[in-house]
Amino acid sequence: MATAGVGLHTGDDVEVTIRPAPPDNGIVFIRSDLGRDARVKACPENVIDTQLATSLGTGRVRVSTVEHLMASFAGLGVDNALVEVNAVELPIMDGSAAPFVRLIRSAGIVEQPLPRRFIEITREVEWTDGSASTRLAPHDGFRLEYTMNYDHPFFREQCQHAALDFSSRTFIRDVSRARTFGFLADIERLRAMDLVRGGSLENAVVVDDDGVLNHEGLRYEDEFVRHKILDAIGDLYVLGQPIMGTFTGNQSGHGSNIALLRQLLADTGAYRTVTFENGATPPIRLCRPVGVSKQRRVTPPASDPGRASR
Repeated sequence: MATAGVGLHTGDDVEVTIRPAPPDNGIVFIRSDLGRDARVKACPENVIDTQLATSLGTGRVRVSTVEHLMASFAGLGVDNALVEVNAVELPIMDGSAAPFVRLIRSAGIVEQPLPRRFIEITREVEWTDGSASTRLAPHDGFRLEYTMNYDHPFFREQCQHAALDFSSRTFIRDVSRARTFGFLADIERLRAMDLVRGGSLENAVVVDDDGVLNHEGLRYEDEFVRHKILDAIGDLYVLGQPIMGTFTGNQSGHGSNIALLRQLLADTGAYRTVTFENGATPPIRLCRPVGVSKQRRVTPPASDPGRASR
């Protein structure tokens, strides 16, 4: 599966090819312009920047703005894939996850012969920084809640809270089409910082004091907060497996989401790895769940859930 587009922040033309990967590979990005060995795995340890996007890196290899593709993998239940990209930043497409979702579904998703591993939250973990906060708490499924608080004339009358019980269906229908957004007043300042050089009304919702500048308007009445949930889904999937728990975000962003994951991994009593086998159904409904089951099998917590034993 291949596609192309422009990088939101760099403005560069980018080509991306997504290939199958074996079980337990995880999501691995390959900088094809740097050579076949220029690889970086999606995991919290490899997140090196969260300014307006989530960026992965190790050594000389860096891949930026991965959150929308990661959200697409999470929404469709894709655990293992090789993502070849010929530039430092993934294409922004239309500013949402929907183009990636369509392409992945068109290419097809193959079940693999090992049971899916889920990260079950067993006790509450919270991260705060000033007015921003994120929290994970136990829940039999995956639920996301997010609250924004923008002190902006247009946003004062907008819905700034949303909640979602996650499944492939709800992700595709209610979240995947929500686009990234920004303020007209911030654009020149950000471009002076070498950011949003590829941004346009074709790949972002732009707001001034009077409202939305995009001719077609909003895709959802509460598109802004839904996009925040989309970003959170993508950031949390950097963990490597689906989460069973409730995520709550308040005025948080990429940095807060990744800080929460690192806080979780530092507290090995706050999570455990579970699988479902022998015909039992996981509490999270995904398009092509791997390894269904009758019994939940618990494995000891590990510092890297991607390497936890089955």
